[in-house]
Amino acid sequence: MSANVENWAEQNQQALMAELSALSKCLSSRGTSRATPGVTREILRSAQNDNSVGETFSEELPRSPALDALCARFGLSEFERRVVLLCAGVELDGEFASRCAAAPGSGGNPWPSFGLALAAFPDAHWDALGNNAPLRRWRLVEVNGNGPLVSNRLQIDERILFFLTGIEQLDERLVNLFQPVTETNEVAASQTENLERLATAWKSAFAAKTPLPALQLCGADTGAKRTLATALAARLTINLFRLPAALLPINLAELETLHRLWEREAILQNAALVLDCDRGETAEAQREAAIDRWIEMTTTPLIVTTREPRRDLERPLLTIEIRKPTSTEQRAAWQEAIGESAHGWNGQLDRLVSQFDFSTHAIRATASSLGEKSESNIWEACRLRARPRLQDLAQHISSSATWADIVLPAAQLHALQTIALQVRHRATVCDDWGFAEKSERGLGLSALFAGPSGTGKTLAAEILANELRLDLFRIDLSAVVSKYIGETEKNLRRVFDAAEEGGAVLLFDEADALFGKRSEVKDSHDRYANVEISYLLQRMEAYRGLAILTTNMKEALDPAFLRRLRFVVQFPFPDQAQRAEIWRKIFPAKTPTNALDLGKLARLSISGGNIRSIALNAAFAAADANAPIQMSHLLGATRLEYEKLEKPLTETELGGWR
Repeated sequence: MSANVENWAEQNQQALMAELSALSKCLSSRGTSRATPGVTREILRSAQNDNSVGETFSEELPRSPALDALCARFGLSEFERRVVLLCAGVELDGEFASRCAAAPGSGGNPWPSFGLALAAFPDAHWDALGNNAPLRRWRLVEVNGNGPLVSNRLQIDERILFFLTGIEQLDERLVNLFQPVTETNEVAASQTENLERLATAWKSAFAAKTPLPALQLCGADTGAKRTLATALAARLTINLFRLPAALLPINLAELETLHRLWEREAILQNAALVLDCDRGETAEAQREAAIDRWIEMTTTPLIVTTREPRRDLERPLLTIEIRKPTSTEQRAAWQEAIGESAHGWNGQLDRLVSQFDFSTHAIRATASSLGEKSESNIWEACRLRARPRLQDLAQHISSSATWADIVLPAAQLHALQTIALQVRHRATVCDDWGFAEKSERGLGLSALFAGPSGTGKTLAAEILANELRLDLFRIDLSAVVSKYIGETEKNLRRVFDAAEEGGAVLLFDEADALFGKRSEVKDSHDRYANVEISYLLQRMEAYRGLAILTTNMKEALDPAFLRRLRFVVQFPFPDQAQRAEIWRKIFPAKTPTNALDLGKLARLSISGGNIRSIALNAAFAAADANAPIQMSHLLGATRLEYEKLEKPLTETELGGWR
């Protein structure tokens, strides 16, 4: 603690105790009261006929700077100031209660009351007792008891008592909800214009003494929004706290009580609030109503962070869209965070920036969490950091599959390898060569994998993700599509917004659940079904990663939809030669086998997925027999698989085998 702070605290305490001492003497000098508690007219007459207290307080006494600050911030009159001092005296001076009991207007009660104050202080005014007057509106004092208002006990609020004694601490009722924000990250150059605009809006309102506009910061980058909010607080020299909107009570009485306590705290601490609506997005009507009510009630500085702009409210809203730092700014942030070792990455830094769309805060946090800042370590750390946002929305698939694990005709294999190289060189073509400057539309890497079940569509996605060192997430489109209008788009938006940061490979299963041939629009549901399709196509075209859709029925898809995809890869049912190759690769090198006839196995007219299932079941049967896998084990597993498929085993398939 600095010497100036210590001196202020000491001077404040001395002045506060001097004021209490003077007030105590005044109460003692008045003698025993005969005034009847609750008879306001007699109390006021007593105050008007005796000016001893007023004369005592007209002397040159030191004044508590904390109490002066309290009066200035809440607009207290001199009478209200003395009421607060009276209530503080009982808490700070052990003899104060007895002097209260002996003073006029107390009715012999050893506690402060409005009756005592009205009788003791010459500048008393009745409107100070009102619900909307500062003392009760801001809960500087609490009225306890069920009797007449003027005789009920007055008690200073604990937070106010601490403030008067020079102790700065958050009200204990707010501690678990409101979090101080102390980040000091530098605002990206692309955000300086927004910072100036926000600062000007509040400075102008402060100067003109007009209502402050709430600042609404929209966009997907929560880190950039928080950095901007902290920079604004620093620019205006105010404190900053954060409240997650999910913690707001939906009960109106509880909401208004919490709001009143916060507004008082904001005035005491000269603070602004960040109402964080980014997390816990919900369509719950009561929660949305609570958020709207909070925004409309707030008169102190308020910043609302949200992904999408909220609707217009009674309180003025200044809305600004906050974008992620530019690729140039992200690259500079990575170079600063990594240090000298980044110079030996041979262009890999550009791929890192292209793949992971991080805020500067996330970049610093990712780099600082690592010991050795190698390209491989940084890349894996970025994957881990981006992963949690998608894990609640989609299934994460881990894979170690390689090109050697898939059997496809040369044309399909070439198409998959082309997809991989386009992901690798996206930064060069889109950013360095300027294609993104022309238009963001159509630059997304989108692909459709079509073919019967078990032909390798999911395996191909796993290979691409592993080859590109990216996470793979599977989204079941049949679960995303909702019968409620607008819900499908909201579900899709959440998936893409969560995936943008890390550019994960997105695998949408069952594409035909949403992309069947569009029929003529006959009602609102048909119209909104087309809106859902258009929305997904739009997000796929702008997505910085790779989005893959799978279908078993390509013929059911609208040709207009197919034209908007970058790649369409048809996965054919494997012929006999391809099935033999699949059988050859299906068993791991460690697996013991004995006299397997690949030619006979290849006659089974099944897909690669069924082959894998048969191989796995045969392996368990062989393990149970403590023997290597033989044709007999495979025959038993084949019968099980065909029964599951409700398909008969033909003589052509089994000839010469059994």
